[in-house]
Amino acid sequence: MKVLIIGSGGREHAITWKISRSNRVKKIFAIPGNPGIAQIAECVKININDIKAIADFAEKEKIDLTVVGPEAPLVAGIVDEFETRGLKIFGPSKEAARLEGSKAFSKEMMKAFGVPTADFKIFDNPEEAKTYIKKKGAPIVVKADGLAAGKGVVVAQTVEEALDAVEKIMVDKVFGNAGNKVVIEECLKGEEASYLVISDGKRYIPLAPAQDHKAVFDGDRGPNTGGMGAYSPAPVLSPELEKEVREKVIEPMLRGMAERGTPFKGILYAGIMITEDKGIQVLEFNVRFGDPEAQVILRRMKTDLVELCEKAIEGNLPEKIEWDDRTAICVVLASKGYPGRYEKGKEITGIKEAEQIDDVVVFHAGTAIKDGKLVTNGGRVLNVTAMGKDIKEAIENVYEAVNRIYFEGMHYRKDIGAKALKERQT
Repeated sequence: MKVLIIGSGGREHAITWKISRSNRVKKIFAIPGNPGIAQIAECVKININDIKAIADFAEKEKIDLTVVGPEAPLVAGIVDEFETRGLKIFGPSKEAARLEGSKAFSKEMMKAFGVPTADFKIFDNPEEAKTYIKKKGAPIVVKADGLAAGKGVVVAQTVEEALDAVEKIMVDKVFGNAGNKVVIEECLKGEEASYLVISDGKRYIPLAPAQDHKAVFDGDRGPNTGGMGAYSPAPVLSPELEKEVREKVIEPMLRGMAERGTPFKGILYAGIMITEDKGIQVLEFNVRFGDPEAQVILRRMKTDLVELCEKAIEGNLPEKIEWDDRTAICVVLASKGYPGRYEKGKEITGIKEAEQIDDVVVFHAGTAIKDGKLVTNGGRVLNVTAMGKDIKEAIENVYEAVNRIYFEGMHYRKDIGAKALKERQT
């Protein structure tokens, strides 16, 4: 069969890698892909937001299955366009994807379905939003309603900071129309965790738990990024907490979405905060694989991803997913300056040498080919993944691989997995 992958990052390289291992797949296309993906798929230059052109391509090439990596095409309605043409595509409909595409919609659905979340208010008028902030005080959270590439949330420690966030989002329009509305909510304290499931609209199967590392520097210091590394399995949620997440978050959400006529098919990703005083609270929902969580989850998945996607689309998920018992780990190699300004075009060496280590796979996140050489082309450049019989061995393997790769200004965290190691030793 022929499969099409939408996206160009490390997550999409991991999805392509996993799909390439299915013996049912004869040919893979990627739109637009990247130099790493190009080693196992044919990359096609079509604008990722040009849904009609992508659907035309899928029709012309008689694509049997399309898998969407990033959120933007899902929120724009790529699934609806494909389905009206009778094309098989994995991911939620435009209406269901609003759970990520609109923070206001997501909060309203949580409230309607009784899913625990921070108290909130929605505003489309900046002056009213500012008056509310002054009344409430700080710390307080300000969120742009629409997609803002993960940068639309401000956890304001002072009233001034919150007012400034409203001004930037709603008046200066730093995120464009994503800032037409804001959600203002109480600031929660606790430990963050993510919980991902695959759903066929009625039933769901949890994916292997993974722990992400958002801060740019070791010890969880510095500004937040798209993610600097991950590992799986992760002892983030105890069995009791996992049961609570399933019963209070996942099940009411999926049931509620189905009852309102917009069943959720695809990957539902709940970002949760485990608080001391209020128990589990949902921070946000995403409607696709996390990045870099997908990189470690897919390294451990033994079940054929193609089969899983097809069964989810058809509405008959299998009973369970098979997992490798070993630990998978991912370390992100980033450009100097990321998540702020950074330079591109630095030559990358050592990937081949790194992949000579057993069970090491390097996924491309922000790379390009320039004058026949592989160069940096993004903030997050490479995702180095490794396996180990336990977290200790996985950490040793991944950092041995990292040491073989070089580009000027290469930055990475040296403590990915350290939390799990500590928890194991206590």
